[in-house]
Amino acid sequence: MNDGLAEALNEQMNFEFYSAHVYLAMAAYCSGESLDGFANFFIVQAEEERFHAMKIYKFLNDRGRRATLSALGEPNNSYASILDTFEQGYGHEQQNTKRFYHLSDLAMNDREHATINFLKWFIDEQVEEEALFDNIIQKLKRIDKDSNAFYMLDAEFAGRSFTPPAL
Repeated sequence: MNDGLAEALNEQMNFEFYSAHVYLAMAAYCSGESLDGFANFFIVQAEEERFHAMKIYKFLNDRGRRATLSALGEPNNSYASILDTFEQGYGHEQQNTKRFYHLSDLAMNDREHATINFLKWFIDEQVEEEALFDNIIQKLKRIDKDSNAFYMLDAEFAGRSFTPPAL
């Protein structure tokens, strides 16, 4: 793996840690609105993002490259509504997908087959992430002012969990 690709993977690892930070900020907003199920949804998202970062960390180390950490940017801490948190989360996931496409392009240009194979998992994961956020946005728009449906969705998210697979 050349230095440029290793540096790009390190940047992505740090972006994954930043993504966890973004989702924790969204969880804090939800908690502040007394919507603990929605807060749990974003806490689980943060756990998944940290897992993704550690997956890249391990890959870099397995390939004899050093993982390097950088400072995290400050996430947005203000949201207009629960719908706004999911719309911003969806945009964040779309940005992340573009980042993985770019990494995949770099790996293909370098004919770095191990990295191409590694990145396929993330690209598949991004399809799921974008679909998840889009689905929730559509539900939130449909339920609009129906408080019963809104609180049912909040209760559903309270049971969400993440069990990381082995690295």
